[in-house]
Amino acid sequence: MGMKSKVVLGAVAGIAVIAAVSANSGDAEGGSTGKGSSASAQQQAGGSKADGTSDTKSEDKDVEKASQAEQFKAFVQKNGTAKEKEAVSHVTKVQGADEQNNILDAADVYTDFTGGILGEGTGPAKLIASAFADWKQSDNGLVTVYDADGELLGNGKF
Repeated sequence: MGMKSKVVLGAVAGIAVIAAVSANSGDAEGGSTGKGSSASAQQQAGGSKADGTSDTKSEDKDVEKASQAEQFKAFVQKNGTAKEKEAVSHVTKVQGADEQNNILDAADVYTDFTGGILGEGTGPAKLIASAFADWKQSDNGLVTVYDADGELLGNGKF
């Protein structure tokens, strides 16, 4: 393994440790005021027709059969901004989004960007990580975005 790879892996491990420590030193009152609470309220409120019946059951069955990447893209197409939609259109694969235990959740998002951390995908990677945090919530989650060659583009908490 090259020296650059070792440095990047060390940085990712350090960020994961910092994220774990900071997540456990949060709100002692138990109140929820973060982005996750507003996203949860939005998810619970949607999906009703004019006659009061819900049409999300058939949509949920179709979404559950889709891959994690397709589920993520569908969520962003429905709820994301124009820039998030553009960034997420480059997503090719999502791993680890369905396995959450709220202790140390980690998800990987792979894209078709090239050039690693110095390439054109660094900015969109932050948008992808932000959109992922809107899609999935965890007490202590870390999403990592990679380019087409498997090089790190960015990461974020979810």
